[in-house]
Amino acid sequence: MNDLSGGGPRLRTDRLDLRRPAVTDVDAVHAIHSDPRTCVHNPSDALATPEEAEELYHRWDAHWRRHGYGYWVVRRHDDPAPLGFCGIKHMDLRGMDVLNLFYRFAAAAWGRGYAGEAAAAVTAWAARNVPGLPLIARVRPANVASGRVAVRAGLTRAEHLDGDGYDGFDQIYATRLPDRE
Repeated sequence: MNDLSGGGPRLRTDRLDLRRPAVTDVDAVHAIHSDPRTCVHNPSDALATPEEAEELYHRWDAHWRRHGYGYWVVRRHDDPAPLGFCGIKHMDLRGMDVLNLFYRFAAAAWGRGYAGEAAAAVTAWAARNVPGLPLIARVRPANVASGRVAVRAGLTRAEHLDGDGYDGFDQIYATRLPDRE
């Protein structure tokens, strides 16, 4: 489902609603990004203070204003509490303009398939609405669950793009890559 009312596209899956973050989500941004379990593979993403969460929210909001999409808040249909965040942002990957698929969920939501369900919805939305850009996910080799989410979302390994990232070696999963010469 793609509903352009309410500040941006809204996505809906069998179990989940995805909507653009609002300033009222800053507490959830902080709670999820300050939990050491959620950032163990990406320590540079960890937040220490509510002020850092507010700054992060403003960066996400700026991306939404610039592009009309970004990271969505993910919740179950029957519960307004955020489970986590999933979405896309523009970035450069070794000289190539790409969309980076991001997903981070509260530890209490792990193991239920929410991340894969949300990531699949975002991937399908991106294929329809931003078809000209490759979609990638950067995964630490030790983060097996994140790799499974990328595969469930329709991405496949692109070993030729693997390399050093912000927090260590990135395995790249991708879809819609240009043909290699």
